[in-house]
Amino acid sequence: MAHAAQVQRMSRLMIKTLRDDPADAETASHKLLVRAGYVRRSSAGIWTWLPLGKKVLENVSRIVREEMDAIGGQEVLLPALLPKEPYEASGRWEEYGDLLFRLKDRKGADYLLGPTHEEIFTLTVKDQCTSYKDLPVILYQIQTKYRDEARPRSGVLRGREFQMKDSYSFDTTDEGLEQSYALHRQAYQKIFERLGLDYRIVSAVSGAMGGSASEEFLAPAAAGEDTFVDCPACDYAANTEAVTVKVEPADGSVHGPVEELDTPDTPTIETLAEHLGVLASATLKNLLVKVDGEIVAVGVPGDREVDLGKLGEHLAPATVELVTAEDFTGRPELVRGYVGPQGLAGKAFRYIADPRVAPGTSWITGANKEGKHARNIVVGRDFEVDDYLDVVVVEPGDPCPSCGTGLKIDRAIEIGHIFQLGRKYADAFALDVLGQNGKPARVTMGSYGIGVSRAVAALAEQTHDESGLCWPREVAPADVHVVAAGKAKQTELALEVGEQLGAAGLRVLVDDRAGVSPGVKFTDAELLGVPTIVVAGRRAAEGVVEVKDRRTGEREELTVEEAVARLSA
Repeated sequence: MAHAAQVQRMSRLMIKTLRDDPADAETASHKLLVRAGYVRRSSAGIWTWLPLGKKVLENVSRIVREEMDAIGGQEVLLPALLPKEPYEASGRWEEYGDLLFRLKDRKGADYLLGPTHEEIFTLTVKDQCTSYKDLPVILYQIQTKYRDEARPRSGVLRGREFQMKDSYSFDTTDEGLEQSYALHRQAYQKIFERLGLDYRIVSAVSGAMGGSASEEFLAPAAAGEDTFVDCPACDYAANTEAVTVKVEPADGSVHGPVEELDTPDTPTIETLAEHLGVLASATLKNLLVKVDGEIVAVGVPGDREVDLGKLGEHLAPATVELVTAEDFTGRPELVRGYVGPQGLAGKAFRYIADPRVAPGTSWITGANKEGKHARNIVVGRDFEVDDYLDVVVVEPGDPCPSCGTGLKIDRAIEIGHIFQLGRKYADAFALDVLGQNGKPARVTMGSYGIGVSRAVAALAEQTHDESGLCWPREVAPADVHVVAAGKAKQTELALEVGEQLGAAGLRVLVDDRAGVSPGVKFTDAELLGVPTIVVAGRRAAEGVVEVKDRRTGEREELTVEEAVARLSA
């Protein structure tokens, strides 16, 4: 038997819809969530969830909880106000930099507002689990997180305070970690399918999180701040920061001897290529950066750009920044605009190269003299590469690492991320349990996040149309939006229909507002985005209503009995 559900009358609902977009809104989700009265800005990057918005947020949380519980997850709630010491022990007190909200209590002790909780979960398990018999265990929470974003934007997509589900697995073996990771991966697929999100699973880099395997769940959307590549010929997909390239070594013996070239006033790749009449791809670009203060050269083909974000992820937790003019002071071997790796790589600087700068390949590059370049500089003959890293900006048409087909690039919203952390945090806090052999066993961990409030925005981005929001049924604030077109008889019928639908177990929103024109009510019904709209209009006296599917626009006139039977089936 169906249980009676709540019937919410709009005459008693705190809601104020807007006809115009907020002046500062750029993305569809920002515009529509504000206009529909789901959220209101409190301050930069901080949002108030109003009654209908809170219902959507809770529906997303409910789906996340159900699927996490289904894989054996146990929900806890850790504090958001956290002591400095655990984050100092892991190194993240410094690594997070300006992203951390830091504060002191009245005694001068340092605290932070939690951006993520690996440290605290590790300490919790260290306190509660002492034997291999206590593991494996999966713990999760849905909680407010804090990051002091430099430029909060796009409404709830990038805020300074946000709702997140973070879960952590604890196992005694690497095989156990792989199983926990697989369980989360499957759970995430079910969660995003139930939410009605179009998503991609892509390879990612772990960065400051540490660990080995890492995948992101991305929701393609024009408003997305992540870029990812998709292969049209196979199933390869990756965050652009995780794209790899395979280049076979060349035969370096075919190249002639080094030739010094007179190239005055050619400090850039463009001026050099024009002066010599060669393609930029024949030149070697050497970008100088500082990694934790140490000068490092990064070599890439001259027609490509270094992706500093990608480089930073590869070298995390080290800090990467560009060199300045002052860094050349007292370094005569570094000739600005004419730097080459020959004679300097491994001596004056560590040399990192993109795989395209493969052993045996020949390049035109700086000769380490003002106004001079060198031709036939061969990798492996004239200089050695210290480390190979995929660091170029990915471009459309770059070959797929799996099949060689040209890649496509799309924008997306990151809605989930899963990591095999390994023992980074277990080592930091000496998280051991008594193993089966009676000796201490170091625990291995996984970390898994879902942006709950971000998922609301991602859904708004993917499902809206020109009239407003268009929620999937599982997350919508109601199943049915009943509109009374205006007259007393129509309002009476709307309330009656609402009560019958509620009694049948449906969640119902009834627009019974007096003094509001039918046009405004119809516009609001489209804007709010409830999946089914029922209108008590011109045929109300006959007991006939119009049933409209919000997504398709299909309409049908039914008697009240037929409508209730159809919608509650």
